[in-house]
Amino acid sequence: MKIVVCIKQVPNTNEVKLDPKTGTLIREGVPSIINPDDKNALEAALELKDQYGAEITVLTMGPPQADYALREALAMGADEAILLSDRAFAGSDTWATSLTLAEALKKIGDYTIIFCGRQAIDGDTAQVGPELAQHLDLPQVTYVRKIVAIDEDSITVERVLEDGYEIIEAGLPILLTAVKELNNPRLPTMRGIMEAFDKKAIKVWGIGDIGGDPEKLGLNGSPTQVKRTFTPAGKIAGRIIEGAPRVAVHTLFEELLAKNILKEV
Repeated sequence: MKIVVCIKQVPNTNEVKLDPKTGTLIREGVPSIINPDDKNALEAALELKDQYGAEITVLTMGPPQADYALREALAMGADEAILLSDRAFAGSDTWATSLTLAEALKKIGDYTIIFCGRQAIDGDTAQVGPELAQHLDLPQVTYVRKIVAIDEDSITVERVLEDGYEIIEAGLPILLTAVKELNNPRLPTMRGIMEAFDKKAIKVWGIGDIGGDPEKLGLNGSPTQVKRTFTPAGKIAGRIIEGAPRVAVHTLFEELLAKNILKEV
């Protein structure tokens, strides 16, 4: 069994700020992490490796510093890591990103399962996984919260819904997107960290390695463009009206009338 896990290095959103002049993220000095849902996807692959002896390849697209996220994945137990890094990939929206990943996956080939996180915390679109499955003409199940069973030809999973879940059986190969309810990602071992940073090499592929069309990738191949990014205006702090219930209700009623929220009839 060969499993490919697509991950993304994202800024730690607890510390992200926007430049008020440019409307863009201030990334300098902000620590980066593996996207949380992608860690759940990686852990699912590692659990299958523990049970069935699967071979795991971790794939990401990004700048050279995304190397660190891949090494963390190797430290957790992945076998191979590939970084797609090229100026031709810069400015990609979700469509161009998924197309780039698809070209790399065609080169990797012979995979049984492709895992992605449900969505990335720096975009929250949840589009890359489904688009990737479309490019590769694969069946897909999104929002997977449990892997029920797997055999040579099929897999059965639980897919979370707003009001419950559904059980789906599908053929292999397949693409699955993971949610946080799927598992609790393991921590890297000390030995794993040492091997990932001292002994293992990261493969770096550019546009020439995957045979992509420059007009379909990066900014050129992105049909969506971000025009403006801004911080929503903060909400006005609430006020507690104190006093006896009858007096408090009367005060509230008078203020709602003054704001034209209520009208006397």
